[in-house]
Amino acid sequence: MADDRITAREFHDSDGVEDWRVLLATAQTLYRTGSFTAGVELVDAIGELAEAADHHPDVDLRYGTVTVRLTSHDVGGLSRRDVALAREISDAARELDLVADPGAVQELEIAVDALVGPAVQPFWRAVLGYTEQAPDGLAAVPLADPTGHAPAFWFQQMDAPREQRNRIHVDVTVPHDVAEARVTAAIAAGGHLVSDGRAPAFWVLADPEGNEACVCTWQARD
Repeated sequence: MADDRITAREFHDSDGVEDWRVLLATAQTLYRTGSFTAGVELVDAIGELAEAADHHPDVDLRYGTVTVRLTSHDVGGLSRRDVALAREISDAARELDLVADPGAVQELEIAVDALVGPAVQPFWRAVLGYTEQAPDGLAAVPLADPTGHAPAFWFQQMDAPREQRNRIHVDVTVPHDVAEARVTAAIAAGGHLVSDGRAPAFWVLADPEGNEACVCTWQARD
């Protein structure tokens, strides 16, 4: 198969993907189903579409919601196949009178700031029962839950020891059109802005005791 990979911007510039938001190397959406039965109907429809396309998303069925996550593992990110399947899933959801709430999706990552990353990675891999992934350009050799449920762990290189500052921070990747509202809400809740020098790729925030969280989007990473 020819390389049909696309960027996050190319995905969002495509027609018919208004229900979807790019988070890291995936396109995701959430449907508010209102009942488990309606969710099962949507999952059944997605299953038929996925089999016909030979392209299989991750689907999370809960009471009242269905979350769908698209990516193309063979290209290490998004492809034209994801655009095509996203459109078909959106059409199927509309036929079931289900409305997307793409602003509700997010990805959570936990980062350890380390002076010697290779020295601490084996500990976290063992204690979490995680597996090691190849670098993706956004994180340095992240560790992943092999079941795909728990947050990724990754390691950020420190140049020198830091005093009066934490060594673990949380990365929350959100849809690009809700990121600034999330930052504003965090500041209003008692946090403060550490840096917006890389926005809109990410904003660095801290709570009143200095514990940090980065609010991240796909933007400014192409």
